[in-house]
Amino acid sequence: MTGFATTRRGLLMTGGAVLALGALPRTLRAQEALKVAGIYTVPVEQQWVSRIHKAAEAARAAGRVEYTFTENVANTDYPRVMREYAESGVRLIVGEIFGVEQEAREVAAEYPDVAFLMGSSLPPDESIPNLAVFDNYIQDAAYLTGLIAGSMTAGNIGMVGGFPIPEVNRLMNAFMAGAREVKPDVTFQVSFIGSWFDPPKAKETAFAMIENGADLLYAERFGVSDAAKERGVLAIGNVIDTQGDYPDTVVASALWHFEPTFDRAVEEVQAGNFTAADYGVYSFMKEGGSSLAPLGTFEDKVPEEAKALVAEREAAIRAGTFTVAIDDSEPKSS
Repeated sequence: MTGFATTRRGLLMTGGAVLALGALPRTLRAQEALKVAGIYTVPVEQQWVSRIHKAAEAARAAGRVEYTFTENVANTDYPRVMREYAESGVRLIVGEIFGVEQEAREVAAEYPDVAFLMGSSLPPDESIPNLAVFDNYIQDAAYLTGLIAGSMTAGNIGMVGGFPIPEVNRLMNAFMAGAREVKPDVTFQVSFIGSWFDPPKAKETAFAMIENGADLLYAERFGVSDAAKERGVLAIGNVIDTQGDYPDTVVASALWHFEPTFDRAVEEVQAGNFTAADYGVYSFMKEGGSSLAPLGTFEDKVPEEAKALVAEREAAIRAGTFTVAIDDSEPKSS
């Protein structure tokens, strides 16, 4: 286990404070650091999980939470780790239960005094009021990267994803919609590697797409941008900004900011108002949960007409006058 951000003395003091929470006024509770644990099935360096981890670390640095985490937890071991944290006095557990939905919800029901904020493809269940769900609804930013991609490709885009589940599908579909808006005759090669973290497999899949004519790749997984760099084609990033590592390859990225989601959950737990809600809305662009990364090295390479369209659409999305469709269906090659 890694990520402890406190001393043993601090843990003992916090433990006493947690036991006394019920007797404290609500205004005083909000001033105390909340004990939070993260449970992740992949390394915290992985794109999706890194955004949760980053938000939690920011809250820890600000003194609002005590945060610890466990990474690389197998789905078969996930319920056990949930129970261990729940038994330890943690008041908020955050993680991702896409591969262990039923078991995780059963564990949450066993600990009604612990709040669970879990990445999930399923809706919240009112019968488990202490488990809220979230997902990276960054379709707004993904759509904007599609507009850019459509202006930068000759017409053949390769897309490599992890699994065809809603949180991946909606981003791919939004990206494809943006690309088609700019280049109606664009074609797509779509493939899923069956893993959340297998850069070599993603890279090999991307190579095959390049050999089949792709001149731009959608890098939903690590490894795709490496293939693009080696073969001299362009790439669009997802969730994090990797242009610093691929300055001549990654044109743009749709960024996920988990801070609005995490901060709202912390506030609700401290106020005693945490319920079975869907926190997905806090990933929307108008809520500050997503954005388009700066074009950086491609600022002068993206056509002015495309940049103007992106600026227009982004302003409309933030104003609530333009809505990007949420399409969770599995994208197909064309």
